[in-house]
Parts: sequence; structure tokens; C-alpha cells
Amino acid sequence: MAKSRTSHSIVPKQETAYLVGFDNGRIDADNLPLHESLDELERLCESAGARVIGRNSQKRPQADIRTYVGAGKVQEIRDEVYEHCADLVVFDDPLTVAQLRNLERELGLGPGGEPCVRVIDRSQLILDIFAGRAQSLEGKLQVELAQLEYLVPRLTRHWTHLSRQRGGGVGTRGPGETQLEVDRRSVRDRMAMLRRRLKEVARTRDLHRRERAEVPFPTVALVGYTNAGKSTLMRALTGADVLIDDLLFATLDPTVRKLNLERSGRVLLSDTVGFVHKLPHELVEAFKSTLEEVRQADLLIHLIDSSSAAQEIHRSVVRQVLAEIDASDIPILEVWNKTDRVPQEAQMEIQAIARREGGVAISAAAEIGLEDLQRELDRRISRNLIREQFFIPVERGDLLARLHREGSVLKATSDDRGTQVEALVNEKLDGQIRRALQRPEPC
Repeated sequence: MAKSRTSHSIVPKQETAYLVGFDNGRIDADNLPLHESLDELERLCESAGARVIGRNSQKRPQADIRTYVGAGKVQEIRDEVYEHCADLVVFDDPLTVAQLRNLERELGLGPGGEPCVRVIDRSQLILDIFAGRAQSLEGKLQVELAQLEYLVPRLTRHWTHLSRQRGGGVGTRGPGETQLEVDRRSVRDRMAMLRRRLKEVARTRDLHRRERAEVPFPTVALVGYTNAGKSTLMRALTGADVLIDDLLFATLDPTVRKLNLERSGRVLLSDTVGFVHKLPHELVEAFKSTLEEVRQADLLIHLIDSSSAAQEIHRSVVRQVLAEIDASDIPILEVWNKTDRVPQEAQMEIQAIARREGGVAISAAAEIGLEDLQRELDRRISRNLIREQFFIPVERGDLLARLHREGSVLKATSDDRGTQVEALVNEKLDGQIRRALQRPEPC
């Protein structure tokens, strides 16, 4: 009788992270308070798969040029990191190449000169999350390009074990420098290849956009701070099968679905990547082509997490990113989400603010206020509908059917030659119908 084999799966150990923040004492309306910024950093770590086991912060007027937080604080961090056996130390702010190198050296080096504890900053953490979340080819290419742009000035860190073999100076440039140059050249070649591939992918996306531009439907893009509930709202409004998870940056790649409104008819609703405090510049640049979905929209729905104490700062961050991608001139409908998560008296206050600012208060998860949202969305889009007159020849019944399907026919009178139609249409449909009437009927 053959013996049965038992397979054992090896579950990778969850990394542990220790967080470090910095407070210069200045009050900035566009930045989160330190404790909230560290709370967000902890959620970013959770999104990346790490468990936070401690945190620390430094308060001083200016950052230390060598270690960012100063020698005394580094020793304090070292003691706590070793006490809790942390795998990595995550700084809430960008670190220079020298600061990263000095921190890894002072937090401890192994026998081979390798860091015992890895040190990363918020930018590197966000890039890592994006690398794990991207699903489409374009998303993966964009993330890799952003990672390499972040890596290039930091490549010297990876070759310090070779530089320690010599004292430095003229006549001592050896394998470390040679390998470093080879490495830099390899990375730059890879970046050039990624940019070429992204241009090809962007051309394909532009073709799809042009095809959608030919479709006479208004486009609406969902924007907002990460985890504001955009994917939940997308599913609630359209039934789209999109990932919904209580993680920062749960979805990256844009999703486009159709939504039918009573007066405006069909619109295209696009869910885009969420924004975040201190979003790395490399990512904003790399994802500009993806964010074209936002720039090409007729209307933006800015989703706000009404349960967050930092909602005003989140709103400011979203406005800043929209300005950076040249999308700040697009009309915006502000929607306060997650009202079911706030106390009753706060719900009334949020609803009052929403009404005062021309927005809507909803809960996408509990499906509260969705009808109000659709009515306001319909009202905003229908502002751009125009009343037009068309004479549709009898042989162009396809155009008459299209006006009924995609516009709002107010009056129609027929005779032997065709149909005189009065309809509410948007500019896209108006132009397409008129161009079709000027062309001969296809055989």
C-alpha cells in the first residue's frame, strides 16, 4: 500500500515595522498632524503586509543633516528596534541618500556589512504598495518606472560594501565604482525601455479614449483620498465587479462602467487611483497617463470620507493633485461618504454642509443617499443638454432610433420624406448626428 505524502506550505513571516515621525513645530493647514500622519503611515504598512510594533517621533526646528532625527534619537530608536526585533524602520518623510546610509549604519550592520535593519521612507513604502497592487500592463510599467526613478540617486547604498575595501581617493577607484556605473547604466537603459513601452501603451489608451469620445455619453470620474470609498460607490451605482477592501490603495487601475440617469441618459463612470498625503512626485509623474481619465472627464465626483477627522486636509490634498495634473478647471461635485460611520448629530451637520456647498451626503456601503446623488448628478450633466431640431430622412431610421436611445426626444412629426425631431442632446451627440446627416447612407 503506497504511503500518502503530506505537503507542507511555507507561510512567509510577516515583516514587523517601527515608525518614525518628525515634527518641526510649524502649523501647516495642508499637512496632517503628526499623530494622524503616523496613523496613516501605519495603515500604509498594513496595506504593504507589514505589522507595526512601535513608533517614535522627534520634535526639533530642523531635521538633522546626517540622520534626520539626531544622534540621541537614533540611539533611542536603535534600542527599541532591537527590543522589539523589528525588520524595518519606516520614516514618515523623504530621506536623503546620506541619511538612509547613515541610519542603516548606525542602526546596525551585519558581519558582511549588510544592514541588520532596513530603513525606508514613506515614498518607498507607497511605491512598494503600488508595485503589489498594479494589475494592468500600463500600471505595472508605470510603477516600475517610478521605482527606478526613485532608486537611481540611491544606488550608491547598494555598493558601500565594496567601497569599504579601500580608503578612497585618487588611485583607489576599484570594483565598487565600476559596478556602480554598470548598475546605473543598466537602470537607465531599463528606464528608457519602460518609457518607450509606456508610449506604446499610451497610444493604445488614446485610441480607446478617442473611441469613447465618439460615443456620445458624458464622462464622470471618481476622485478622492485613498480609501474614501470610490470602488464601493462604483459598485453601488453600476454593479461593477471591482475590488473593495479596507486598505489604502486597494485598487490602482482605472475602471470604466456605464450608468443610466433619468434625464441625461447614459454616462460613463470612471474609478481612478486614490490620492494620499505626501504622494511621491515620481508616482504623480508616472501615473499622469492613467490620470488622463480624470483630465478628460466632463465632471468629477470628489468623494470625501466624512468619518475622518482629517477630511479638510484630505480635500486639500485632492485639490493639489488635481492642480498638478491640470484638472482643477473641471466641474466638481463634492460627495460626503460614510455618513453611517458618524454620530447622528454629526450626520445632520454634514448634510447641512453638503447642501450649503452644493454637494450630497451619502453612505455608499449602506446605500444611503444614492438616489439624491443620482438626481444631483443628473441635474449637473443635464445643464449641458441643448434643445435641437433635426430632420431625419426616412432612409435614416438608424439615426432616429439613436436619438430615442441616446438623447431625449421631446417631439416627433413624420411624413413621407422623414421625421422632424425636437430633442435634448449633449454636444457630442448633436455633432455626431449632424455629421451623419451630411454623409450619404452607408451601403
